[in-house]
Amino acid sequence: MRPNSTQIAVIGSGFAGLSAACHLAKQGFNVTIFEKNDSIGGRARQFQADGFTFDMGPSWYWMPDVFEGFLREFGHEVADFFELKKLDPGFVINFENNESLSVPAELPDIYKVFETLEPGSAARLKTFLKEAEYKYGVGMRDLVYQPGLSVWEFMDWRLLKSLFGMGVFQSFSAHARKYFKHPQLLQLMEFPMLFLGAMPKDTPALYSLMNYAALSQGTFYPMGGMYKMIEAMEKVALNLGVTIKTSAEVQKIEVQQGKATGLHTSAGFFPADYVIGAADYHHVEQHLLPETARQYNTDYWDSRVMAPSSLIFYLGVNKNLDNLQHHNLFFDADFEGHAEAIYKKPAYPEQPLFYLCCPSKTDPSVAPEGMENLFILIPLAPGLDDSPALREASFKKVMERLETHCGQPIHPNIIYQRSYSLTDFQEDYHAFKGNAYGLANTLFQTAIFKPKMKSPKVNNLYYTGQLTTPGPGVPPSIISGAVVSKLIGKASAKNNTLHPA
Repeated sequence: MRPNSTQIAVIGSGFAGLSAACHLAKQGFNVTIFEKNDSIGGRARQFQADGFTFDMGPSWYWMPDVFEGFLREFGHEVADFFELKKLDPGFVINFENNESLSVPAELPDIYKVFETLEPGSAARLKTFLKEAEYKYGVGMRDLVYQPGLSVWEFMDWRLLKSLFGMGVFQSFSAHARKYFKHPQLLQLMEFPMLFLGAMPKDTPALYSLMNYAALSQGTFYPMGGMYKMIEAMEKVALNLGVTIKTSAEVQKIEVQQGKATGLHTSAGFFPADYVIGAADYHHVEQHLLPETARQYNTDYWDSRVMAPSSLIFYLGVNKNLDNLQHHNLFFDADFEGHAEAIYKKPAYPEQPLFYLCCPSKTDPSVAPEGMENLFILIPLAPGLDDSPALREASFKKVMERLETHCGQPIHPNIIYQRSYSLTDFQEDYHAFKGNAYGLANTLFQTAIFKPKMKSPKVNNLYYTGQLTTPGPGVPPSIISGAVVSKLIGKASAKNNTLHPA
């Protein structure tokens, strides 16, 4: 491809920013990424302490075809960068009364689990997953690659027929109850909706495609940690000529006559022909742009339904722990009570549900020999007060239940401990209300109802990431970067046609 003098500035180096940078560099643009922190990756950063290696954010590797597809765009395979291991069991859900549900790696074994709990449910699961596979195919092939700028993107009879057939206007909760009755099976089917940031009754049935990903495709882990994905994308970007500047916080987007002319950063001014906000959308728009260049006001942002934030504990334990798998979900307390504390009456839950990742069960490189690496996450409502006392109170509640579950003391054996919550998300990522997952994927915050990927007021300013199309999560963020790169490619080609050199 012939050299292109067009300068593109990307604000933020998470999955979406790296994806956009790689795709645009492949098109021949000169791309520079500006990252405020001293390491890249955004919420997917990693840190080391006392011999332990902790992934700071994403820990579930689902939809492997998305990352495989990304790498193949640039002539690579996953195996060029890391070993990908399929987990067996994929995950375990722990319920009250010491009951648990282990989800095997292979689908025939999952059918057996369902049939044991609810006779006849294996056949219904096959029907459910066949429909979910269709949604996954249409959703991941067509819907998520629409930029969501106009309703006309969906004015295709085949696509409209698919949308109505995929339960866009039915709740996931109602959809799942058409097939299953056993409470443990329902919680198994509904838990992936938590990644979408809304109650199952408020999430469109379209998202049963997540069940296809979880059950039919399986759960994977990149040996060395999730940060291996970031390192792979960084290598691709650098090989394509992308410049990455860390510790270079963007302070202002310079706008003149409806056009962004460049970025004022902590390292000086950088001229740009196009700007991509791959950092928190609210921060980029409300704090980096002059007021006249903003498309949304404060009332708009305050009216958005946010996905939960998180209270996270990174723990190093100097012994092996029993009764834990790689992924562990603790639904051993009142689900409705915790959900109400997130979505209805924001507060710290009295008895928090929590997720525990123990990657040292799979990967010996993340902890010293004979020790365990624990990542504990409690979903919280965004915008809550955050203090050491509130964090400690939640930690004590979780540790008491965890020690009971493992049947052994843990607290005395913790040799490393760090907490991370709302104020940290705000300080490190300028996260709106301290959010961890972006906007909830409710019906009226899906596709064309999300904050727009292209600014209508600044004609060369674009957005990507979890607060715009297609939504929160690692695969959607990677796709979001690809989608915005196509928009800019088309805009640049049009401008060059209108104004040839």
